[in-house]
Amino acid sequence: MLKNIGKADKIIRIVLGIAILMIGYMNHSWWGLLGLIPLGTALLGYCPLYPLVGVNTNKQ
Repeated sequence: MLKNIGKADKIIRIVLGIAILMIGYMNHSWWGLLGLIPLGTALLGYCPLYPLVGVNTNKQ
């Protein structure tokens, strides 16, 4: 699996994922678990939707 998420994209996904988790926790909602998706893709460095639309933010 090739990495297709760049550094800036990774930082944005981590911040967004943590924010979604915190909002879900504060509202006592299971919807906050959706924050695991951007966190997981950031930690893996791979987004499965990017190849479908032809995007690659990893400029190595």
